[in-house]
Amino acid sequence: MRIACIAFTAAGEALADRARAALPGHAWSLARGFGADRVPLAPWCADAFAASDALVFVGAAGIAVRAIAPHVRSKVSDPAVIVMDEGGRWCIPILSGHVGGANALARELAGAVGAAPVVTTATDGRGVWAVDTWAVSRGMAIGEPERIKDVSARLLAGGEVALWCDAEVLGPLPARVRRAPSRAEAHVIVSPAARPGERALHVVPRCIVAGVGCRRGASADAIEGAFRAACAEAGILPDSLGAAATIELKRDEPGLVEWCAGRGVALEAFTADALAAQPGDFSSSAFVAQTVGVDNVCERAAVAAGGRLCAGKLARGGVTVALAELPWTCSFDEPGGRGGAG
Repeated sequence: MRIACIAFTAAGEALADRARAALPGHAWSLARGFGADRVPLAPWCADAFAASDALVFVGAAGIAVRAIAPHVRSKVSDPAVIVMDEGGRWCIPILSGHVGGANALARELAGAVGAAPVVTTATDGRGVWAVDTWAVSRGMAIGEPERIKDVSARLLAGGEVALWCDAEVLGPLPARVRRAPSRAEAHVIVSPAARPGERALHVVPRCIVAGVGCRRGASADAIEGAFRAACAEAGILPDSLGAAATIELKRDEPGLVEWCAGRGVALEAFTADALAAQPGDFSSSAFVAQTVGVDNVCERAAVAAGGRLCAGKLARGGVTVALAELPWTCSFDEPGGRGGAG
């Protein structure tokens, strides 16, 4: 994790140095919030909140609360925020305990410096399943963050949660989590797709590959628009995107490269011959074949990347997009693999 840490006393700074030395696997940046060379807190916090995975304040919790207040937006996007006292007795996650990983990092920091982690989230305190922690540990997205509390409340009240998964489920389910007899009866749906009227919490595996073809100079915004249109037409959740694929000629297309970077996915490129060799029934264009050497880019690229075609070519604004679903599983064993694959 990228950890931005600030201390407000010499003792706190020494504690921060100890934590950094004990946990070298993280990328640390340490700031001094005291003395003649102290950094101004407000701009430091603004920059750290935007650029870091976690903020650690070694000092009073009130300082941290006031500093982060203008920047808090959403439990699915805010970084982890942790407070430690300068004596190293307490390590307290105060923001993004589950999705942001503050609870786990607090335990890690506490173990490194001999502090006691003070974790106040009810699911952790009661030892019940935290759906958001599980989803993040499997590399999945949360479709409706506001529905997390409904799932947690049901478990905390002693009830059961019904889970539906489109893929194979591996490992034993957590206590009071059972398989739903139908998708319509589920409280949690693990799927790259959503259906109209569903009120369940969607946990979204990143198992969709987008095959993309585009004209020279196509912008990232144009590609995003075509991708979203393809998702809407197929009932696919955009957060399920896990990879992108295209023809070798477009590997360095600026708009496509920018779009992939913005989406946080890798771009895989295939030669025209490799695309032409893909088995299947694809839409065909003589113009495309004459231009790039194969009759279809988007559908063939999505399949070449290992997916099963689930949405054929959609053309919009000089961009073509097709969607394919990569193999995945829903794992309750140790985390690993794409979208929770075991």
